[in-house]
Parts: sequence; C-alpha cells; structure tokens
Amino acid sequence: MFRPRLTVSIGPVTLTRPARLLGAALAAGLALVPFTWVLCDLAALGSPAELFWSWTGSRFGTGRVRAATTLLDPLLCLAATGTVVAALRSRHAAGALAATGAVTLAVRLPGLWTHGTGPLVTALLELALAAGLLTTALAGRRPPAGPGERTPTRPRPGQAAAAGALLAVAGLVLLAWELRWAAELAPRFAVDRFTGGRSVPGAALGVPPGWLALVLTGLHLTAAASAFAAARHTRPLGLLAGGLLLGTGLAEAARLARLHLHPDVRYVVAPELDLPALATTLYGVLAGAAVLLLLAGRGAPDPAPALRSPAAAPAPPYPRPPGW
Repeated sequence: MFRPRLTVSIGPVTLTRPARLLGAALAAGLALVPFTWVLCDLAALGSPAELFWSWTGSRFGTGRVRAATTLLDPLLCLAATGTVVAALRSRHAAGALAATGAVTLAVRLPGLWTHGTGPLVTALLELALAAGLLTTALAGRRPPAGPGERTPTRPRPGQAAAAGALLAVAGLVLLAWELRWAAELAPRFAVDRFTGGRSVPGAALGVPPGWLALVLTGLHLTAAASAFAAARHTRPLGLLAGGLLLGTGLAEAARLARLHLHPDVRYVVAPELDLPALATTLYGVLAGAAVLLLLAGRGAPDPAPALRSPAAAPAPPYPRPPGW
C-alpha cells in the first residue's frame, strides 16, 4: 500500500512587534557598549587620527597611550546600529538580529579569559546582549497573518551567485593565511594566536588574531552558502559579512599606504612590499564593496501561487437513463 511521505517545510516568518522593540533595545545596548569605549579612547589619545591609526595597527605617530579598542569595535557598533534601524522599520528583521547576535557572541568569547576587570565586564555584558538578540530572533517569529502580508524576499539569482562567489573566495583566502601562519610559527606562538597569549600583545578589547580570522572565515563561508541557496536570510548575513570585509580591507590598505608612502619616516632598510598581503587587501576592499552593492537592493518577489484548474465534470453514466 502506498503511503504518502511526510514533508516539513519552513516558510517565511516575520517578527512580532514586542520582539522588534526588544530586539531594537538589545541592539542599541550592543552599539552603546563599544561606543563608550571609543569615546574613552578619544579622550585618552586626544585625536581621532591617532585613534584611527591605532586601529589600523600603524606604529607611526602614536603616542605612549595605548587604545583599548580595535577596528572591530566601531564596525560592530555600526552593525548593531543598523540592526536597530532594521528592527524598528521592518517586520523582517529576524535575520539581522540573529546575524548580529551570532557574530558578537563569537568574537566576544575570548574576552572571558582576559585579565582586566573592565574588558571582562564588557565581554560578559556583550555576550548577554548578543544571546538576548539570538533568543529574540528565534522566539519572536510568527508565520504571516495571511496571503496578502509581505514576507522576506530572496535575493535575485544572479546577484546572489556573484555575492556568494566573492564571499567564498574571501573566506578561503583568510583560511589560507591562517594555514600559512600555522606552518611558519612555532606551536606555542600558533596557539597564542587563538588564545591571546603573551606573545600576541593587543588592545584591552582586542580579539586574538587567529580566533578573529576563523570567525570571519566562518561568517564569509556561511554567507556564501546562503547566497548560493538563495535563502531568505542571505541579505542581512551577506551585508554584515561584506561590511566587515570592506572595513578591514580599508584599514589594512591605509596601514600599507602609510607604511610605504609616509613622508616623515626614514628607514635604514626600506620595508619590502608584501605583494600577497597587498593583493588580499585590495580584494577585500573591492569584494566587500561589491557584496554591499549586490545585496543592498530589493530582493526578487515571490512567484504568485499557481491557480488550480477547475475539476473536470464527471463522465455521464452508462447506460444513460431515460431523458438524459
């Protein structure tokens, strides 16, 4: 006897109004925490230019005061601010809440084993806010109220494929760099790149470089996979990945330009231009900008449901009764 198969499909969902307001409040808290640290660094360094060059890793012109923030902090602040706007304006902000919460959770986990009280409290606070964002995105969903309610759209096929290819290459390049570092460094130093040991000095809120590279690699590859599948959450995930790719690429490009073109520095031996690093930087800038342009537009509208054809009239009886 034939038994029909049971299929489970997850349709489009929207956020309830209480979930949107709660998500906006949590995202605002996530934006406020690094913004406060940035203001403290500005007051300590006294110049936005000094703070910017500190974020890029440039050593020229920096004073004795060391910044507590890194480039990741303003980027996460901008991402959280965009999430606030998305939650207040759209019922389809579940993807933005989940993406921002997941990335913040991943990059703030190493803060749990820092030594300073301020960075530890900051990490705990941001982890709690990020977990709240994820919970809100999952618990505040509801199915559409009716067929006329708008639902999150999928990206257009061509744009999604192009963005997915760019993000996949970016993720693989980051992974290749980490494999190169693992092969060149001694085991103790390679482990310190992921745990933030003494051999890897950094800012108070800094994320170990190896850990950050793995998080960004996972983000880029996950966003690429969702783009290839044309999933409904591709746009918020891809925009976050593209924004981080563009921001880190611009900062590294500024550092390389200042390193080789700074007019006030005289070298005993001029530093050699690292062509692989330069190529990676330029690709990050161009690919990040391209991903933002590809995914920032409107998605493809859902196809209209197919109309059911009317049922065929039953055949006349045979033999026909009298008077048929």
